[in-house]
Amino acid sequence: MLPLRDYQARGVEQLRESYRRGARAPVYVLPTGGGKTVVFCHIGAGVAQRNRRAWVLVHRQELLEQCSRSLHGIGLSHGLVAPGYTPAPQEPIQVCSVQTLVRRIDKGAMRDVDLIIIDEAHHATAGTWRKIINARPEARLLGVTATPARTDGQGLGVQGGGVFDDMIVGPGIADLISAGHLSKPAVFAPPSQLDLSGVKMRGGDFAKGDMARAVDKPTITGDAVEHYGKICPGMPAIAFCASVDHAKHVAAQFRAAGYRAESLDGEMPSARRRALIEALGSGAVDVLTSCEIVSEGTDIPVVGAAILLRPTASQTLYLQQVGRALRPSPGKDRAIILDHVGNCLRHGLPDDDREWSLAGMPKRKGKGAAQSPDVKINQCPECFMTHPPAPQCPECGHVYEPDAQSGPKQVEGELAEITDAQAEAMRRAKRRQVGRAQTLDDLKAIAAQRGYKPGWAEHVYRARQRRRGAA
Repeated sequence: MLPLRDYQARGVEQLRESYRRGARAPVYVLPTGGGKTVVFCHIGAGVAQRNRRAWVLVHRQELLEQCSRSLHGIGLSHGLVAPGYTPAPQEPIQVCSVQTLVRRIDKGAMRDVDLIIIDEAHHATAGTWRKIINARPEARLLGVTATPARTDGQGLGVQGGGVFDDMIVGPGIADLISAGHLSKPAVFAPPSQLDLSGVKMRGGDFAKGDMARAVDKPTITGDAVEHYGKICPGMPAIAFCASVDHAKHVAAQFRAAGYRAESLDGEMPSARRRALIEALGSGAVDVLTSCEIVSEGTDIPVVGAAILLRPTASQTLYLQQVGRALRPSPGKDRAIILDHVGNCLRHGLPDDDREWSLAGMPKRKGKGAAQSPDVKINQCPECFMTHPPAPQCPECGHVYEPDAQSGPKQVEGELAEITDAQAEAMRRAKRRQVGRAQTLDDLKAIAAQRGYKPGWAEHVYRARQRRRGAA
């Protein structure tokens, strides 16, 4: 068994304590690359040592194989429940494709289980997953995810219609970067967001057809190829696209510029998908373009760049995508994020602090929802400070023109890197805003503005009172 990092060991103990307190279904939150698999494998090993049984649920062939490799790597014997694999019912740990498992449950097989581990747990409220969970109500659950929220705003917690009753949050992206476990992102963002005024909303995100038409244009793709050539030529990269056709068009334009580029989609045979992912990892392919295939769970540490060509209103999808480039690798000093669609302006920098809640998020309503990002912000043209709308920049004091407050507009211009100094300036301004808050109501106003969960303001206020009492 691989040794645990300090925060992983703490997570294992916190999960065990959660069960001891009476929780049936805790979810463990840890950023992409933080080692969620190692954590749940230690929990699973404890189940096996007590002669009990556990299922690990995954939803794609690549994730099943990746999980199996991780289990082999720590010496944990297991079976695989998926087409093409010989059943091994004697093994206490079973890694299961949810599509295969639900069919076997319907046929009366796969009866005994004590713990159901749900990888990428933000899917747990979906129909197939929910059917498996409901079929084994006596089993405990363990969810693991980097992003405990769904695109549609539905909560993962029981109070929001989900299945989890406790949440254990590990260190954030910034903490893991400081400890050397993740690469620091260098974000190159457009001066303003892509014009999506004609794009409707559907299911909590931009409607796929409208979105694809807005971004699948030679000018945008050509700009992506040009900036890749300027900023990180030849660096292993994944381009996240709006549709399968869009992914094919982007790959073709990269090839026309002399780069080795391939397109990946869900209709390909699994062997072909596996070969392309391995080619990116080995250096045989420079750029892999994809629509919703490598956004989560794909472990290719050498990937140094994420090219964002798919606008999204989902913070979950945004973080899953940029997370593909954050894993550390020898010779990799940073991760490049080329954001051509303004997702970082919509959702913040990848290593910003974030508050998670099992209760879910309020849904946007109204015809104009697609025109407004999830986070209403200004980006200072002088210091690139990004902050809530205000007459002037809280960092450098730049005074905005009166019409600058009406919202972001599409302008021509090259991607501009958000430097370490600018990112730190953004964080300092947020800390100063909290520091200037004098009352509980002030803190509650900040929480509402930033979308924090309700308990944040009370937690900060009580901590201040305790410090003052100690002083």
